Amino acid sequence: MKVGSVGLGAMGAPMARNLARAGLLIAVWNRTRATRTAVGTELGVPSPERLSEFAPLCDAVVICVSADADVLACVDALALSLRPGALVIDCSTVSAATARDAAERLGRNGIGFMDCPVSGGTEGARDGTLAIMCGGNESDFARAQPILQALGKRIALMGPVGSGQATKAVNQIAVAGAAQAVTEALAFAQAEGLPLDKVIETLGGGAAGSWFLARRGPTMVKGEFPLGFKVVLHQKDLGIVQAMAAARGVRLPVVEMTRIHYDRLIEQGFGEEDISALFRLKRDMFKDGSGG
Repeated sequence: MKVGSVGLGAMGAPMARNLARAGLLIAVWNRTRATRTAVGTELGVPSPERLSEFAPLCDAVVICVSADADVLACVDALALSLRPGALVIDCSTVSAATARDAAERLGRNGIGFMDCPVSGGTEGARDGTLAIMCGGNESDFARAQPILQALGKRIALMGPVGSGQATKAVNQIAVAGAAQAVTEALAFAQAEGLPLDKVIETLGGGAAGSWFLARRGPTMVKGEFPLGFKVVLHQKDLGIVQAMAAARGVRLPVVEMTRIHYDRLIEQGFGEEDISALFRLKRDMFKDGSGG
């Protein structure tokens, strides 16, 4: 299967590299010319200027872009140029409604579609260990296996188109909760004068242990926030979650508080940092007695 990669950002570029390692990558495309040229040169594949030139090279396309409008713009361009029977796999995080809309637009031209958002941060994208939540039909899921296995380790079909994005919404709520709890707990530990390295090591072996504590704890307590998942992107994702919950007449307190905190970080110029930058706010609570 000849696979093209669309979107070469912090997640998309390492995913393209893993497709290349698996011998699947045929071409890359990115809206920014310098990026697509650099990645194409690195991986030894074409980087056409237009999607209309890119699409005919591909049997399948993996998309990883930032927003709903970007996904639909890519889908509309691909729908005009991909061959019938081709498959589009969208690994972006967008709404379930957008996924269903994309599937409908491509389906008119006989092109398959799966929503396959991912979790695992830039480390997972780099190492090919992403968790992939898929929405689509069994046939498309089966033929997508070589592609998905090049990108991730935990791969599950959650239901029809849209189910992958709904599962990603669940993931983003849980990530918000973990980030809130761990950053707040370590800020409290710091205020109590505890040795933070020992706190992280000890708690990591008990019920408080988590991926976020183990991977982000050691860096955040040094005042370092190496990028895994940008504040601005999680803020966008939680906006999608909030809208989905509102449609059911429900408010989600963890989501709402996290979005308020992200607004503060963005206002302070930290929107491009990893979400562990929440520690900045939690730490400052103890300095000024604000209580959050």
